[in-house]
Formats: sequence, C-alpha cells, structure tokens
Amino acid sequence: MPGAVVIGAGPGIGRSVARRFARQGLPIALIARTPGTLAGVAEAVAPFGVPVISLTADCTDETALRAALDAATDEFGLPDVVVYNAALIRPDAPGQLPAQAQLDAWAVNVVGALTAAAHLAPEMARRGSGSFLITGGMPEPKPQYVSLSLGKAGVRTLVALLDQEYGPSGVHVASVTVDGPVAAGTAFDPDDIAEHYWRLHAQPRHEWRREVLHGGGAESGSAGSI
Repeated sequence: MPGAVVIGAGPGIGRSVARRFARQGLPIALIARTPGTLAGVAEAVAPFGVPVISLTADCTDETALRAALDAATDEFGLPDVVVYNAALIRPDAPGQLPAQAQLDAWAVNVVGALTAAAHLAPEMARRGSGSFLITGGMPEPKPQYVSLSLGKAGVRTLVALLDQEYGPSGVHVASVTVDGPVAAGTAFDPDDIAEHYWRLHAQPRHEWRREVLHGGGAESGSAGSI
C-alpha cells in the first residue's frame, strides 16, 4: 500500500506529521540524518500499528537521498504523499556567514526539496495523483535570519514552479508556512501544525491551496494555479 514519506523526520513537525498520516492508516517512510532521530520518531509512530521504515540520509547528499527514496518506494510503492521538512535554522545577520555557509543552508532548505521532487514527482504525475508538501516559514524576511529567510523564499518559489510543472497532472504541490517557533503546548504546537499537512493532502482538487500559513491564530492560505 502506498504511504507517506517524511524527509527531515525530526522530533517536532516531522514526528507529528508522521503520526498524523499513520493515524489515517498510511505506511510511513522516515528519512533523517541520524539513527537516533529516526528511532525516536519510529517509536512515536509505532502505536498506530502501520508499517514503518527508517532510512538514514543527509538531504544535501543527492546520491544518498535518492537511494533512500528508492528504498522507500521499493518497500511501500510510489508514495501517496511526500513531506519535505528539512531545514537549517540558525540566526545570522547580513554578511555574517561566509558564502559556503550560505550555500550549505540553501542546500538543506531548498535543493534537497528539489532533489526529492525531481526523483518522485514525475512518476506521481504519470500516475495522476499524490501530494508533495514542503514546510515553509518566514512569510516576512528577517535580517536576524538571513539564510533561513532566503531559504524559505526559495521554498515558496519552488512550490510555485513544481505546481506549474506537476499540478496539471494531478500532483498537489503546497507548503505549510510556519510563522513562529515550534513548541508543544503553544500556539505553534507541532500536532496542530501537522493537521495542515493532512488537510492539504485530503483536499479535493477544486479546493487545492498552494500555501497555508500557520501564524498561531486563524489559518490563511493562497490558491494554487489549478
């Protein structure tokens, strides 16, 4: 049975998203950099009784990420939904980071998502269904977070491009933009944020949205291109 692939399956949003899709009975493929992180998320998903596979890969390593995605597909089939949740979050002022550090952040925040989409979205489009969802943020850029602001602006543009490319064939490409620090028991509780991913995946095509903003209050969003 095709299921969900969560890239960047960490202890916050990644964990909650994996649990939310598992609650619907979908098999879950978890991808993260370290076995310890994967073990914690897999344990959190286990009570739902769905098949789970844990795969180690750095999303900036194209070969490793593609191999992990192949392993997930071999195990569960072409996924119904792919969630890209990896990000490099750190404060940096304009000019504070050397160029290589900016490139490293861009590789995590944007290029890994593009790699995953290029690897899976064409087959999802040929099938005519599926969702490719990316965790966004920084709806307004902040000079205290230059690399993250640039990365999340890149995510918004990437979602628009992928929607143009694969949306007409039935792949719902969208982002969940989180405008605040994620923490349990707050207005940015990861379990609450995870609901957006499920709703985007479950939306009928005529109601597709390309972006949902979680601002700690009322949800807002923008329509997709189709």
